[in-house]
Amino acid sequence: MVEGPKFTGIIRNDNNENFYNFTQEFYQKLGEGSNMSIDSVGSLQTSNGGGSVSMSVDNSSVGSNDSHTIILNHPGLKTVTNNFSGGHSVLRPGKVSHALNDDALAQALMDSRYPTEGLKNYDEWTIDLRKLNMGMAFAQGAFGKLYKGTYNGEDVAIKILERPENSPERAQLMEQQFAQEVMMLATLKHPNIVRFIGACRKPMVWCIVTEYAKGGSVRQFLMRRQNRSVPLKLAVKQALDVARGMAYVHGLSFIHRDLKSDNLLIASDKSIKIADFGVARIEVQTEGMTPETGTYRWMAPEMIQHRPYNQKVDVYSFGIVLWELITGMLPFQNMTAVQAAFAVVNKGVRPIIPHDCLPVLGEIMTRCWDANPDVRPPFTEVVRMLENAETEIMTNVRKARFRCCMTQPMTTD
Repeated sequence: MVEGPKFTGIIRNDNNENFYNFTQEFYQKLGEGSNMSIDSVGSLQTSNGGGSVSMSVDNSSVGSNDSHTIILNHPGLKTVTNNFSGGHSVLRPGKVSHALNDDALAQALMDSRYPTEGLKNYDEWTIDLRKLNMGMAFAQGAFGKLYKGTYNGEDVAIKILERPENSPERAQLMEQQFAQEVMMLATLKHPNIVRFIGACRKPMVWCIVTEYAKGGSVRQFLMRRQNRSVPLKLAVKQALDVARGMAYVHGLSFIHRDLKSDNLLIASDKSIKIADFGVARIEVQTEGMTPETGTYRWMAPEMIQHRPYNQKVDVYSFGIVLWELITGMLPFQNMTAVQAAFAVVNKGVRPIIPHDCLPVLGEIMTRCWDANPDVRPPFTEVVRMLENAETEIMTNVRKARFRCCMTQPMTTD
C-alpha cells in the first residue's frame, strides 16, 4: 500500500514517479465550441468552431507543476505549425490526411517504412494501420496528442504517445503505462466503459484507439450549460451509468484512481462511458502505486496525504461527480486545486449539498465522500441507492403530472 507524509498544504511533487505519467498531464479533452475555463491560475483562450475554449494551465493535474495539455494553434503558443482545417482534410485509408502532413507524430505512426510491433500478450488487438484514417488533433500534451479519426468506417479517438529518445528510464515508464492501459481496456467489456478498438507500437510511438464519444466529457457538457443544474432524471441516469460501470471495474479488482467528470464521456444516446484507464492499477498490485495520481478536486484525502488506500478512493471521487451532476458546478470552484486539497484534508471541507436536493442523493454524496473509507459504500450499494432514487423521482414526476392534468385538463405533458 502507498504511504507518505501527511499533507500540510504543500503538495509534494515526486518527479521520479509522476512527471512522466502522461495520462495525468495529457488526457484532458477539448470539445468543439465548449467553454473549459477552470482552475484559472492562468488560462489559455482561443476560438474553436465559433465558441470560446479555454484550457487551464494551473496545477489541477496532479503530479506536475502545471497541465501540459494545450490548445492547438493558440496564437501565443509554440505548437505544431500545420494548419488544421477540417474543411480541407481528406481522409484516406492507411494515410495521414492532408491537414496533418506536417504532424510528426501522425507521420511516425502511419509511415510504412517502420514496422508495426506486436502487443505483448494482446496481439489480437493490434490494429491494421491500413484501415485507420487519421483526422485532426484536438488535444496536445507533453508526450503526445489526441486525434479524431475513423477505423473501419467507425469514428474513433486516437491517442498517440511519443517514445522519449534520450531517457531510457522515462521510456520504460511510459511503456509500462501503455501496456497497462492496453491490458485494462482489453479486459474491460461493459456498456459504461469506453470500448477498446485496438492499439499498436511503432519504434517511435505508441497508439491506442477507442470509440469516439460524440458528446464530449461530462465536464464539457456542464460547462456548456454554464453551471445550470442537469435535469434531475438525466443526472440520476448518468450517475447510475457511472456507478454500474465502476461496480464492474471494482468487481475485477481494478481501481481507476482518476475518476472525474473529465474522464466521463457522453455517447450519442446520452449514456456515460468511463474512460482514461492509463493511471489505473490492479488492486492487489498497490505496493508501487503513485500516491499523487488523480486530480485534487476529486481526490480522496488518503491519496492526498499519501496514506494507504484501496478501491474506496474511487467511491469518494464518485461522490464529487454526483454533486457535479446535481448542481452543474465545478467542485470548489472558488479555490485553486491546491487550496481545495488543503481544505479537504485539514478542514474536512466538502462541496455544499443544495437544500432542495433529494435526501437520498444527499445521503449518497455524504457517505461516498466520508473521510473514513470504511464508511463509504461499495459501488454495488451505490447502484441500489441510485435505483431507489430513480424510482422515487419517477413516482413524484407521475404524481406531479397527474395533479397538473386534474387542474389543467388541456395540458399535453
